[in-house]
Amino acid sequence: MKILFVVNNFFCQGNGLDESARRTVKALSDAGQDVRVLSGKNLEDPNGPHADYEMENFDFPLVQPMLSSFGYHFAKWKGPQIEAAVRWADVIHMEETFFLHHAAMNWAKKLGKPMVGTYHVHPENIIFNTLGFRGGFLTCQILYRYWCRVFYDNYKYLQCPTENVRERLIRHRVKANCFTLSNGVIPDKCIRPLTPPENYFDENRPLDLIYIGRTAIEKDQPTLYKAIRLSKYAKRIRLHIAGRGPKLEPYTRMAEKLYEDGVVGYKPTVGFYNRDELRELAAKADLAVHCAFVEVEGMSITEAMQQAVVPVIATARYSGTSAYALDDRSKFPTKNAKALAERIDYWFDHPQERWEMGFKYADSMNDYDINTVVAKRLIETYEAAIREMKN
Repeated sequence: MKILFVVNNFFCQGNGLDESARRTVKALSDAGQDVRVLSGKNLEDPNGPHADYEMENFDFPLVQPMLSSFGYHFAKWKGPQIEAAVRWADVIHMEETFFLHHAAMNWAKKLGKPMVGTYHVHPENIIFNTLGFRGGFLTCQILYRYWCRVFYDNYKYLQCPTENVRERLIRHRVKANCFTLSNGVIPDKCIRPLTPPENYFDENRPLDLIYIGRTAIEKDQPTLYKAIRLSKYAKRIRLHIAGRGPKLEPYTRMAEKLYEDGVVGYKPTVGFYNRDELRELAAKADLAVHCAFVEVEGMSITEAMQQAVVPVIATARYSGTSAYALDDRSKFPTKNAKALAERIDYWFDHPQERWEMGFKYADSMNDYDINTVVAKRLIETYEAAIREMKN
């Protein structure tokens, strides 16, 4: 089966969407499928790998610096590569809903090729970081309706990474067959030892708390900083913020102020970590927090959970990440710093239970294996889309 992935920039680092696309393409290729990519140029490494059908990149005036801070780049949407790519494919997988995808969609319609899409981004992810909250809600609704009518209604199937996403699409009466399927996790060996280290129960040792995710408005790291101020364990908390984004400077300043004000006893670390570094950090962490109030799936928290870290995750209308929580002790109402502080204190109050629960979370990640669960379901979906188009 010949599968074409259409994505603005397949090679961007620090961007969950592109990281997911790379993982999925590899998993499908490893499963024996013929997969090619239509994408912009590799800006991360010009001498590195290239897309099978390569487009020039497009810089948006004024807002490109902000887009780049998200690790995001657009591809141009005119060129013979688009027609050639679509003609080659049996099925087209749309990773986004932008200009390049509109051009590929038009060719798919002309050539009678079925389309499958993945819902990767809420309009709020875009609008809140460009317009802010004021006046943003109406704009989000307009953009969402546009995506539904122009793109999603033309797909045979639409992958919804969480049930939260699927329910939202159903409310908007999207014509595509919407099915819930995680973007999946790469199986990763848990390197945390099965037994706690000697100092694990020491009441004076630092407690490592990690937050993995972009420093952006909707990720809401400030709620964590407020919760730490309310925690009875604040002095022992050693905070690690793993990520980069448009709010890196102000959020770093807020984290450092916890130390300057004497709230925490250790200076927080803020920075970008590669996969190996994240694995090492997570394997030593005591707790992982995720505060985002707009999040399609939140795959970043899974990298911690694979290393047997107990998560504490915000529940929000436009976030599906709390589906990873195994019980209510790992969930708190979005933006509620007091409730988050209570969850943090609960888990720090119960070190033995936290250690044991961490391995249950690591085991739960087997249900999201991209090489078995996700790839198999996607292949079945592509085959169904091709059959339906022929009929």
